[in-house]
Amino acid sequence: MKLKTSLLLIAAAFTLMAAAPTKDKFTAAEMQQIQIETPGLFSRSNAFSVDFTTLKPSQYSFPLPVGKARLTDNDQQLEITSQQGDAVKAMFDGEVRLSRNHASQGNVIVIRHPNGLETVYANNAQNLVHVGDAVKAGQTIAIIGQRDNQHVCLFSIMVNGARINPTTLVSASSHRLHKQTFVFEKKGKLVSVNTLPGERKPTSGLTLDPDEAENPFEKSDTYKLNLAEMDPDHWAYPLPEAKVISPYGGKRRHSGVDLKTKAKDEIRAAFDGIVTRSCPYAGYGNCIVIRHAYGFETLYSHQHKNLVKVGDKVKAGQVIGLTGRTGRATTEHLHFEISYRGRRLNPATLFDHNSHSLRQTTLTLTKSGKLTASK
Repeated sequence: MKLKTSLLLIAAAFTLMAAAPTKDKFTAAEMQQIQIETPGLFSRSNAFSVDFTTLKPSQYSFPLPVGKARLTDNDQQLEITSQQGDAVKAMFDGEVRLSRNHASQGNVIVIRHPNGLETVYANNAQNLVHVGDAVKAGQTIAIIGQRDNQHVCLFSIMVNGARINPTTLVSASSHRLHKQTFVFEKKGKLVSVNTLPGERKPTSGLTLDPDEAENPFEKSDTYKLNLAEMDPDHWAYPLPEAKVISPYGGKRRHSGVDLKTKAKDEIRAAFDGIVTRSCPYAGYGNCIVIRHAYGFETLYSHQHKNLVKVGDKVKAGQVIGLTGRTGRATTEHLHFEISYRGRRLNPATLFDHNSHSLRQTTLTLTKSGKLTASK
């Protein structure tokens, strides 16, 4: 099995921390309340697994979908910065085990999940749930708090009372959950985190980030882009769980595809890229255009609100706007376009709208702007 993170100290080890409170750490007394073993977790076996490969989008939420995250506290905590008044979301379904104020960490919530994990949300300005409450993934549980003139949520994940590196399970940049099966094994006073043998091997990490991809047309007039080599962290279906209400082309000569879920749903960047437009634009209403490598662009329109600005570098899966009906629109939806070197193409060439997945095809790109797809 491939080791995904370093071995974890059990909860008792954390009680040895210095008792004096600091800005960035819990006191030893607080740790004893927050980091406790999960009763019965290893009573039947010294290992358990969590399968994220079939998890539906509605069963997972990043704590602050529009926030920016970075690892802190010896890679055991995510510091997620966002805006004043932003809502903190529950990562998975679960039950609130702790909801109280701590001297050094503000209002803190601990949620115990049926999958054996626990998640911790600290530095909240206000907790909106109580001990014993059942919560759903994506449910608002708190309002973000402030420190050092920033609005910050301190987020961590625990196994049997011990914190693990959150990026073992979730990407700090794209906010996406790693679609793998993880095995948590207790070895004496330690717990290891591994993935099942035979699971998907890491791909070549192909990205459409214009700052990372080389220009293939300096040496040739054609280039083959194998979408099967694109790592899941580098693409995202722009509106998870959406249905198509108006396809590309047809008698209307529709320039994109219309996708619908619900009002103010979260729209995600399809690929890594740079924002080149974020403003009202004629019949498109609130419109966003993102430039990608090789001459690709994606367009998102009719937003209730744009959450990015021109010049922003975005990662695939990053929330960039909320669905609306601005411009020429009769219902809240996302109008999504893909173009290659200025020529619009059917988004279904790259995305399967039924499975909301990237097609495993090879695109042949030409310097003159032509594109063909083949398996």
